[in-house]
Amino acid sequence: MANIENQKFIALNISEKNYLSWVLDVKLHLSAKKLRHTIDEDNAASNEERATALIFLRHHIDDGLKYEYLTVENPLELWQNLNDRFEHLEAFVLPNALNDWSQLRFQDFKTISEYNSTFKIVS
Repeated sequence: MANIENQKFIALNISEKNYLSWVLDVKLHLSAKKLRHTIDEDNAASNEERATALIFLRHHIDDGLKYEYLTVENPLELWQNLNDRFEHLEAFVLPNALNDWSQLRFQDFKTISEYNSTFKIVS
């Protein structure tokens, strides 16, 4: 039986729902494998490093995205293509998520003064 590497984290979904967490996971794992430079501009990565990084990236994206970017042979180019496709999420999803989080935290307190005293807010 072939030695198939298990996915280290959830693959990038074509529906864009997990892009922000996926980017962080990829950067951390490539850094741990000493391959982070393969997705940076003007890198001097060897062909072996590029191939290893490309295999890793393709292993952690949805099958629909794999087929769409089938001809891409450089991890930097794949990284940039995915970034161009999904980068709008950071400008749209992150502020909404932070706002929802602050509202959720505010709802945990019975009174405004309790909230203010917990976070040392002074009027």
